[in-house]
Amino acid sequence: MTARSGGIALYRERKPDMMKSSKWGGVMAAGALVLLAACGGGKSEPEAVTASQESQAALLDSADGADWPGYNRSYGEQHFSPLTQINDSNVKDLGLAWSLDFDPTTGNPASQPIAVNGVIYVATGMNLVKAIDAVTGKIKWEYDPHTGEKAGNKLRSNWGTRGLSYWDGKIYIGTVDGRLIAIEAATGKELWSQLTVDPGDGRYITGAPRIFDGKIIIGHGGADSSNNRGYVTTYNAETGKQLWRFFIVPGNPDDGFEDETQEMAAKTWKGEWWKQGGGGAAWNAFTYDPETDTILIGTGNGAPWNQKIRSPGGGDNLFLCSMVALDAKTGKYKWHYQFNPGETWDFNAAMDMPLADLTIDGKPRKVVMMAPKNGFLYVIDRTNGKLISADKIARVTWASHIDLKTGRPVEVPEQRYPDGGPVTVWPAYRGAHSWMPTSFSPKTNLIYIPKLEVAGIYSDKGMDLKNWKRVGVGAADLGVNLGFDVPDPLHNTSSLLAWDPVTQKKVWEVKTIGGWNGGVLSTGGNLVFQGQLNGKLSAYSADKGQELWSFDAQNAVLAAPISFMVNGEQYVAAMVGMGTSVASHQGSLGGLTFDYRTQKRRLMVFKIGGKATLPAKGPAWVAKAFDDPEFKADDKLAFEGMVVAGRYCVACHGIDLVAAGGAPDLRTSPTVLDEATFLGIVRDGMLAAQGMPKNNDLTDAQLKAVRQYIRTEANNLRTGKKKQGGSSVGG
Repeated sequence: MTARSGGIALYRERKPDMMKSSKWGGVMAAGALVLLAACGGGKSEPEAVTASQESQAALLDSADGADWPGYNRSYGEQHFSPLTQINDSNVKDLGLAWSLDFDPTTGNPASQPIAVNGVIYVATGMNLVKAIDAVTGKIKWEYDPHTGEKAGNKLRSNWGTRGLSYWDGKIYIGTVDGRLIAIEAATGKELWSQLTVDPGDGRYITGAPRIFDGKIIIGHGGADSSNNRGYVTTYNAETGKQLWRFFIVPGNPDDGFEDETQEMAAKTWKGEWWKQGGGGAAWNAFTYDPETDTILIGTGNGAPWNQKIRSPGGGDNLFLCSMVALDAKTGKYKWHYQFNPGETWDFNAAMDMPLADLTIDGKPRKVVMMAPKNGFLYVIDRTNGKLISADKIARVTWASHIDLKTGRPVEVPEQRYPDGGPVTVWPAYRGAHSWMPTSFSPKTNLIYIPKLEVAGIYSDKGMDLKNWKRVGVGAADLGVNLGFDVPDPLHNTSSLLAWDPVTQKKVWEVKTIGGWNGGVLSTGGNLVFQGQLNGKLSAYSADKGQELWSFDAQNAVLAAPISFMVNGEQYVAAMVGMGTSVASHQGSLGGLTFDYRTQKRRLMVFKIGGKATLPAKGPAWVAKAFDDPEFKADDKLAFEGMVVAGRYCVACHGIDLVAAGGAPDLRTSPTVLDEATFLGIVRDGMLAAQGMPKNNDLTDAQLKAVRQYIRTEANNLRTGKKKQGGSSVGG
């Protein structure tokens, strides 16, 4: 008897009801707990991985839902809770059990908590992890990985983390500086730490690690701001030892390929793509299928975005914008489905991928679904990667439809800006669905999507495409210029969409405010929870979309809520606060304003009959420019500063320096008036611990120009003049 079968026999004695589920049977049949030999990634010595039976069972889709141990709860990434104590008949009595406000300068609060054994674990800001008693709200311990001091220029993507994972008494977090860290859940003690990237390479981590069968997988971001080829890496969850690595984009053929899969992928690229890295970063989405012992990866866009630069002459550019299936033991390629061959719009496919068993055309099908950025909802056979169906969920102009025979999109050629543009594309780079989780309910067989409607203006006219080079690590060099001023009432709107993946039809839809909305939770109680930019957290009937309950959180709710049970009582928890890329787009926020220093960042926990209240809500924040009596206009210098700021600053401080809560609004900060203080912060890293990077690769001339640009924008705010430069970024 293997170690695995012994463990299963032990678990049968403890939880006989769990053994009845088809999922658990699939786990036994697939051998998902067997001792496995690690290979790939240059590792020659195999290492045995023994999975914890209790942790394994809690991550199955069929688990009872008392705990929420993974980012989307279970291996199948459905973001569904089977709990029914809170339901459509009593949700009207849902009340606040307690809330916990975080430090007002804690940074990104748009992170999702997890809950295990009556403890909530959450990370905010610079990867600060807290363990909180789920019943009382009392902090049990805090862990600080000191990311700000270690991250260097990777802090230019100061978005913190989207979430955590739990396995066998340990909490796992990925940090902005590229570390994967295991923390003892009981004490907050660091157990091990692995640097998953190379120092100074521009890669960083914002996604939640995923656990599967005693292993932990992590990807990275950074392809838009550094010359990198995407990869994912798997580690032993107990020891932190690397097991295997899979490269998403092939490297330089002259260096030899890691395996035959990379050689195959290289045939779909043109030119010298490896000089810009190629992109494909898997920064968010992973799904584990225990029945086939397969790990699915959702991959990112090309880098630079413009395929004319990245791969002159075209080609599919595998494995950009794809779902890639790998053998979970070895990391060996199984199959792939590419959503956007040769993409050129930033249509990444790093969105969550829920698994489901559906009856389609009278036959049971094992499927995986995704609503990537490109505006379609895809249903794919998860056993072989074959497309079953795809249909538009939002306005789409880049393609007329998806050919179900070939699986390829039927593109509108003009949308590739072949003559340089400009051309208006729906959806734009923000996508018809972004990183906020969808939810699939096996009760209703519907998928609930936080849908966006957004257009963008793409152009490369006037750019030297043949000689294009990235200006430096950390700079948002896209290879295309983007405009956002689209005079269409649908632009920058959003909704919660309930979609039938079998019929590919809308069942119901609820409009939400602005051009962003929050992640989604569905439950066994016929409920769907979602937050909005205006702080409204709502519960809808899952079958009909009727709003049954709402609560004013006093600030944006972007992270998806979770649900769990402690001592026989069901709770719903949600994080509150503005962060991630949403905070770069003031113009998409429905007229709402958010201040980095004063906005509410909090965790809210609800239960039936809860009687707690939030602190009084303060007045709406209004940006007020600093006084600058010695300001002298210099439009030429300010324009030079705008170009630099467009590459280095807007990801945190906002387009046109109109911040929306992700970082301070520079137009209101008088620190720019003193040159020494300005250089100490921007060049020397005086505030690195708080998330402001050291920009010592910028020249004195560039820093002078940026300072002039900030003062100019402050003057425009002070005098009511039109903001300089319009609404565009790129390069």
